[in-house]
Parts: sequence; C-alpha cells; structure tokens
Amino acid sequence: MDAMQIMETLPHRYPFLLIDKITACEPGESITAVKNVSINEPFFQGHFPGKPVMPGVLIIEAMAQAGGVLSHVTLGDVDPKPLFVLAGVNNARFRRFVSAGDQLVIDINVEKVKRGIWFYKCTATVGGALAVAADVTCTPGGSS
Repeated sequence: MDAMQIMETLPHRYPFLLIDKITACEPGESITAVKNVSINEPFFQGHFPGKPVMPGVLIIEAMAQAGGVLSHVTLGDVDPKPLFVLAGVNNARFRRFVSAGDQLVIDINVEKVKRGIWFYKCTATVGGALAVAADVTCTPGGSS
C-alpha cells in the first residue's frame, strides 16, 4: 500500500501523516509500515537543533496510524468509516534515537479486539535494531 492508498484509508495529512507505505498486512493479525525519516521533517526544527531526533511521541503516533490502517483493512468497507483514535499507551520503552535519514519499520500485531477497542503489540526498528516497543490501544472515535 503506497502513500496515496494510506491517505484513502486515514484522514491524516502532511505534516501529520507519519507512515509512508505498508509493506505487509494480514487482516485481523498484523501489519508492517515504513516511515522514511527525512531531515525536512518540521519537528526537526526544534527537536533538537544540531541533533535531529524524532520525538518518541510521534513514533507512538506512527504506530497508532499503522494500527488504524490494519483496523480499517480488517473491517473492510463499512459505512460510515470509523475514525480510529489513540486511546492508550502502555509499557512504552525507548531503546535508541531515531534520526534524520533513518528508515523506521513499524511492526504491529493485534493482541485482541474487545467491544470495538483494538489492542496492539508494537515495535519500531531501525536497521533491524529495536528503537521503540509499546502496547497501543485504539478505539473508534467517530467517522472519518
């Protein structure tokens, strides 16, 4: 799934669309997304001058966006299309910096779905090295 297809699925747009492509997706099970981290990202203006580091909270948001794509693909064409929103983050661990020029690979597995609330196990890696791990929860928050 390329960026245009992601934008058909999610309401996010620049500068807040934080995934560039989906490289694998098993509906109801897992998804792999990629974020190419460019020096031109607007957050690098202040985080941090001279040492560009992607904010951890934006890595978590990228995980939630990939989870939203997985949830939409799993549900298929429903009307109205739900807008999945970040509802919780647990056990977040930040292991290494994500910097300009890195390719962030986000892997998400569905832990469970209960009453429409999606629970995901997420990791983000750079070059195969773990950068972030977190348990992310998303819930429908209206229609997109």
